[in-house]
Amino acid sequence: MKKASYLFTLVFMITCVVVAQKANNNPGYWQQHVDYEMDIDVDVKKYQYQGKQKLTYTNNSPDELTKVFYHLYFNAFQPNSQMDARLHAIDDPDGRMVNKSTNPEVKPESRIAKLSPSEIGYIKVKSLKQNGEKVSYEIVGTILEVVLNKPIRTGEKAVFEMDFEAQVPKQIRRSGRNNKEGVALSMTQWYPKMAEYDFEGWHTPPYIAREFHGVWGNFDVTLHIHKDYVVGGTGNLQNPQEVGHGYEDKSKKLDRPRGKKLTWKFKGENIHDFTWAADKEYQHDIFKMESGIDLHFFYKKTLEQEYLDNWKKLQPKTADLMNYFSKHIGKYPYKQYSIIQGGDGGMEYAQCTLITGKRKWGSLFGVTAHEMAHTWFQFLLATNESKHPWMDEGFTTYISNKAENEILGKNKANPNEGSYRGYNYVVKAGKEKPLTTHADRYETNLAYGIASYSKGSIFLSQLEYIIGAENVAKTLKKYFADFSFKHPIPNDIKRTAEKVSGIHLDWYLNEWTQTTNTIDYGIKQVKDKQITLERIGAMPMPLDVSVEYADGSKELFNIPLEMMRGNKPTKATVLKDWGWAYTTYSFDVSKKVKSVEIDKTGFMADINPLNNVFKTGE
Repeated sequence: MKKASYLFTLVFMITCVVVAQKANNNPGYWQQHVDYEMDIDVDVKKYQYQGKQKLTYTNNSPDELTKVFYHLYFNAFQPNSQMDARLHAIDDPDGRMVNKSTNPEVKPESRIAKLSPSEIGYIKVKSLKQNGEKVSYEIVGTILEVVLNKPIRTGEKAVFEMDFEAQVPKQIRRSGRNNKEGVALSMTQWYPKMAEYDFEGWHTPPYIAREFHGVWGNFDVTLHIHKDYVVGGTGNLQNPQEVGHGYEDKSKKLDRPRGKKLTWKFKGENIHDFTWAADKEYQHDIFKMESGIDLHFFYKKTLEQEYLDNWKKLQPKTADLMNYFSKHIGKYPYKQYSIIQGGDGGMEYAQCTLITGKRKWGSLFGVTAHEMAHTWFQFLLATNESKHPWMDEGFTTYISNKAENEILGKNKANPNEGSYRGYNYVVKAGKEKPLTTHADRYETNLAYGIASYSKGSIFLSQLEYIIGAENVAKTLKKYFADFSFKHPIPNDIKRTAEKVSGIHLDWYLNEWTQTTNTIDYGIKQVKDKQITLERIGAMPMPLDVSVEYADGSKELFNIPLEMMRGNKPTKATVLKDWGWAYTTYSFDVSKKVKSVEIDKTGFMADINPLNNVFKTGE
């Protein structure tokens, strides 16, 4: 018995060590969990609300927690906040957040700096308890720092009960009241939100207008708001017959309670944020998909007819987008998705997006395609967008451009060709920063935008050139299947592509995301029947080389990079691989050459395509 007991204990200890090591090294191995219950009473005249929040926090990490942290995003919309300071310091502030002078020599003025006490945003914590006992806390800008009375051990739960009051800021960025199109309430990042804790520790950057990282959980949200307001957003409405406003079953009788306010009860499961918007003039349409998903559309009835027509036209096309993304990435797991007029442009949220609505058709469809695609990369895979914005914005750009290309019949050979132009511009302007730069630390919004959106999308489109388009398509599906609900990191997409293709890609992840090395290949010499190529830029790549012979025949060659330890599926003649340290590479052909071209498709981000072509006599 003693021996058996000893063996059992030994096995148990070894298992615990292995599990702990995996938990610390693999971000997808464990996730923290939150259950929110919130009751919110809204004063639409003052743009203020009183809130009660009960948050059950489950510590699934291998660590004992002595503190927790909340985000209080609305506190950024105050004069002298870090968001305000950033607008004064950055060379190219977001145009939505500043007042520009007619004199180009006068620096734009922060709109936040001019907010009056009745226009600022804030979240004030009135009381906070841990497991029924008052707990010590301090508000530092947009972060609430909480020192726990009792540590939360591995596997334990803690219940936090908070009373808070808040004021909705004048619309400056994403959140706010009375946006430029007259939408009353765009309620994004509006509640005290538990910060994420993962294998890297706590994620508590101050909010300066970039994006978010959150903990998965369940939301039970009750809103009390004036009865004339139509509400749309995250979650499923639990009491449609008490509310109406387009949610009700029209075959049944409405049962609205008397009084000035209606009570809205929403529930959302396995999500990491909760968003809502409200306006008295919302038209609420529901488009029911064959898959059983309800698409909700909220837009102002007072829009000009052209825009109203576009919002109607958008509805079946949104269903096409839902089907495209579900087919090419992975199945959408929820029952509803909402497209809501609000905010200050386009921004993704859990089960919904807020977009401005006064748009031409192409713009309205384009912003919907992009924000909806975020659902997969930011709300189902949910990379930490502060640290790796290119994995969300870039991958979203890549897939939404492909979706638009197919659904609208654009027939572009490279749907992401615009990203290549943006990337080339920032390189030649000397403003590029590596993709490993934290989103808040880019020196310019231009560098952030092109890195995250353009260079991020090229990561995947150029990967088609390296491992083949079919392998990239398989990679996306496997990536989603393996890492949805797990906050993947850059290594995860690389390893997924390696497993699918059998090609080594550590060099690619390093060169493209961790450096600003550029790709520049050229045709150095064509002599007799020998072609000599040269690598001019620091970043190595495999090459596709098209050769046209003097007799009019053509041949395509593929030169793998030695570090790949393989080559993509291709009908081309595969030549001996090229070791990256060699700056030149020569190969012989069987006939007299008329012309040679490197990467005829344009999928390789070569910064100087002019030296990619050779023609006899030139």
